[in-house]
Amino acid sequence: MSSTGLLVVSNIKQLSKSLRSIEKYVNSLYIHLNVNQESPSSPVVPPPAWGRLISQLYADSSGYVGTKIDLRVLISPLKHKDVNSLRLRKNVDLIFSDAHQPELCERLRSVLNISKPTIFLDEEVSKGVSLQAVEDQQQQKEEKVYPSVVLGGTFDRIHLGHKIFLTQAVLRSHKRLVVGVTTAAMTKSKILNDLILPVEERIEQLRDFLLDIDDTLHYDIVPIDDPFGPTQYDTDLDMIVVSAETLRGGQKVNEIRKSKQLNELDIFVIDIVESNNHDGIHETKVSSSNTRIDLLGTRWRKPEAKPQLPDYPYIIGLTGGIASGKSKMAQRLGEFGAHVIDCDKVAHDVYEPGQVCHEKMVKHFGEQILASDGSRRIDRSKLGPLVFANANELQVLNGIVWPELMNEVNRRLNLLRSSDQVPRVVVLEAAVLLRAGWESNCHEVWSMIVPPEEAVRRIIERNGLTEEEARKRLASQVPNPEIVAKSHFIFSSQWDYDFTQKQAERAWQILCRELEQRPRTSSL
Repeated sequence: MSSTGLLVVSNIKQLSKSLRSIEKYVNSLYIHLNVNQESPSSPVVPPPAWGRLISQLYADSSGYVGTKIDLRVLISPLKHKDVNSLRLRKNVDLIFSDAHQPELCERLRSVLNISKPTIFLDEEVSKGVSLQAVEDQQQQKEEKVYPSVVLGGTFDRIHLGHKIFLTQAVLRSHKRLVVGVTTAAMTKSKILNDLILPVEERIEQLRDFLLDIDDTLHYDIVPIDDPFGPTQYDTDLDMIVVSAETLRGGQKVNEIRKSKQLNELDIFVIDIVESNNHDGIHETKVSSSNTRIDLLGTRWRKPEAKPQLPDYPYIIGLTGGIASGKSKMAQRLGEFGAHVIDCDKVAHDVYEPGQVCHEKMVKHFGEQILASDGSRRIDRSKLGPLVFANANELQVLNGIVWPELMNEVNRRLNLLRSSDQVPRVVVLEAAVLLRAGWESNCHEVWSMIVPPEEAVRRIIERNGLTEEEARKRLASQVPNPEIVAKSHFIFSSQWDYDFTQKQAERAWQILCRELEQRPRTSSL
């Protein structure tokens, strides 16, 4: 059950302890910084002065809550003294405080209409303490706020680094924030780019986060097809926020604006947030690429109900493009305990002389596809060039083979269902699973993907084909985005053997836990 909390932070040194106490109660948490600016005698602290402390707070939190809690530090209370104007997009169920601040917490309970009493996490912390902004000479130079601030990025599945990046921009704007979000045209070189959310969904998630932390700004969140977006023509921009690795891009923006007689933008640079994972596979910075890597071998989506299928054996359709590593994944799943049906090997059986398939293929393609040893078996090395060079011929071949192949697979499945020991899981390994529409015969689909260039390299190396021939083979396959769209678990073998093994083990453990919770009914 989802639950949202609000934590009043008065002592950042207590944060790790506070988060460990809270994570069992909520999966979404607002942070209200107790900066004690409401007293008339309190010095007014410009919002940007809180930037370093907030970045530190986000960074410190990553070691304790990970992905368990969606953490959001509220910026609007830092800009406006009156907490009575606080508005949140989610309903808050509980208020927590790391210090005894009954008056402030009671006011927040009233404003947010919370019936449950505040949970004070540590009564021993001094009463009345409040945070102090981190200020030094360099910080004072960074405290300026601007009417319009701009930044850009992919913003795929908002993570810790995004939150810091966006918060720094929000702190420095008092009127409008412009955010450029890259479309698919600009994400082709990203790691696991097929798993990037659609730009419309990323924009919606951005809007939700920004309005949550500060709903006083006007947000222009726009898709961009090039690195510069609105900065090339928007006359009302004043400042751009960039990361240390994109500083040159910020400078290039000013070169373009200068060439068009537009005002140059002040540039604010934030440091890259280092990742705690140094396995040689993940990036060394906190990134969306790392988030996508961590999705491999996890449940991508829940399977749809298939009332026409018996509960057992539980059938997994394993698919993927050519040279993606399907067969090795099938072998792994077999070692875990699954019964594997290799449709490529089944196809060999239906190709045999005397089979309906064999007769139809020879009738259409001629005896030129037969082996030269007199066995009258079909020689795939002769058949391949005929069908992969001609889409119409490939369609004819599929029309002949697929129905007979699925008939044979169903015959074998029925034998398994009627056996004394029905296997718990059957893996149906089939490159053509989705193109043939066989996913309807499976409880769910597991898929292997690799980048197209890696697939081409593997085909050349494994099959001894030219690059042109390899690309033709790849072009005849279901593209990765279509595979992802119908998959429930996704794997990628583009890294080393051990990492693919970890993906397989994780997925199998998840599946086993889920199957334990399913009632085992008759397979008949």
